[in-house]
Amino acid sequence: MKKSKKPKKIRSIKHQITFTFIGLLFLSILTISMINGAFLEKYYVSKKTETLLEAREVLSQINTDSMTEDDVESEQEELSSEIIQESSRNNLTWVVVNEDNTKYLCWPENEDQLRSKLFFGYASDLDMDNGKGTILKQTDNCVVQQVYDRFVGMDYVECWGKFDNGNYFLIRSPLESIQESANISNKFYFFVGIVIIVISGMCIMAVTRKLTRPISELTELSRKMTDLDFEARYKSKAGNEIDVLGDNFNKMSSQLEHTISELKSANNELQKDIENKVKIDEMRKEFLDNVSHELKTPIALVQGYAEGLKENINDDPESMDFYCDVIIDEAAKMNKLVKNLLTLNQLESGRDEMTVERFDIVTLIRGVLQSMDIMIQQKEAKVSFDAEKPVYVWADEFKIEEVVTNYTSNALNHLDGEKEIEIRVLTEENHVKVTVFNTGTPIPEADLPNLWNKFYKVDKARTREYGGSGIGLSIVKAIMEGMNQQYGVQNFDNGVEFWFTLDRK
Repeated sequence: MKKSKKPKKIRSIKHQITFTFIGLLFLSILTISMINGAFLEKYYVSKKTETLLEAREVLSQINTDSMTEDDVESEQEELSSEIIQESSRNNLTWVVVNEDNTKYLCWPENEDQLRSKLFFGYASDLDMDNGKGTILKQTDNCVVQQVYDRFVGMDYVECWGKFDNGNYFLIRSPLESIQESANISNKFYFFVGIVIIVISGMCIMAVTRKLTRPISELTELSRKMTDLDFEARYKSKAGNEIDVLGDNFNKMSSQLEHTISELKSANNELQKDIENKVKIDEMRKEFLDNVSHELKTPIALVQGYAEGLKENINDDPESMDFYCDVIIDEAAKMNKLVKNLLTLNQLESGRDEMTVERFDIVTLIRGVLQSMDIMIQQKEAKVSFDAEKPVYVWADEFKIEEVVTNYTSNALNHLDGEKEIEIRVLTEENHVKVTVFNTGTPIPEADLPNLWNKFYKVDKARTREYGGSGIGLSIVKAIMEGMNQQYGVQNFDNGVEFWFTLDRK
């Protein structure tokens, strides 16, 4: 046994876009944090190194020949515009001493410890490989290194060496805990990133909802078209290619509706041709027999009363008028009978083409009731039809109007008791059922199968009274079978209900 395929799980485009953007934001923030933690310290030390080398170039211009221990203060005031401002901005401490340590210049003032470290530490041993710290950069006359000062418990970046004029120098800047800074920075990025993700997620959801609304509408439209519901149309205005797609969907829906209408018409014609070829000979024979039988009585009456007029059986004007009225009445009945017979013959022979189209059955029924309003008032009938919303069906509109007319006329002619007529339109999954109920005497069960036969009459006397020929229901039968639809009759305790069905799709 072949297993049925499981329905494919559909993922919402809106959710896909939202989660994709949020994922990208999260990945970006994570990447920034990782780069920050891995390369921030190296970048920080590199920038410190560049700052120290730039400060070295400025300090190399100092002439210590004019400096003595007594005029250091005045010299520093003289250099404040050039060196001191730069040192303060970059958090630099430095000292410059001559070769014999008799003159010096420093920032800030009285940096005796830094001076001692320069002259008695570095200057006394200018070997570049002295191992006093981690060397960051080295040239012929200077060394940039990272050292740890155990007295203050802090790392420094130092640049020391000897100028071309013979002066020694030492410049250093504290190396703050870059690891701690990176951690703080990463925490900041994390919290800011969370806020950005939440806000961005809300914005993205709002944007994607607007972008995907037309797509959702197209999806629903395609589903309705699959169920052969062509009333739905694309109405959104996205202002992009989706509108073009929606317009094409609307055109396709109209074209499909037209095509299905043509197919249904062609299918009905084909079905009728197949069935009518078998029945046509029997129908002709039956038609002639029934016509001769139905016309026998009115012809005899017309002949008899005409002979009476000719032989002057009654000379008084009233009798003559009565004879004339009988002749006219019987002639009218024969004319009606002939018209119905011709209509029925066309239907049964297949010569009457049916055009299947989509129309509102509710509007049609209301039109029939309006045209029969005079007859309804004469019968003092109470007609009930409460349908309000349109109900669309596929059929030949003019033929269905004749069916509704025959059902309603039949109900009026057999009305009795409370004189109530109830017409209903019942919608089912793929069909619409129309029922016409009238109060009165139920039809004997034995007669029910024969109601649709031509010229069959349950109560011949009553049928003769209102001029019925027994063809109306036969016309209904021919029309419904010509469209391959169901029809029937049902007895109730207080009346009779006739019904028929039509396609919704």
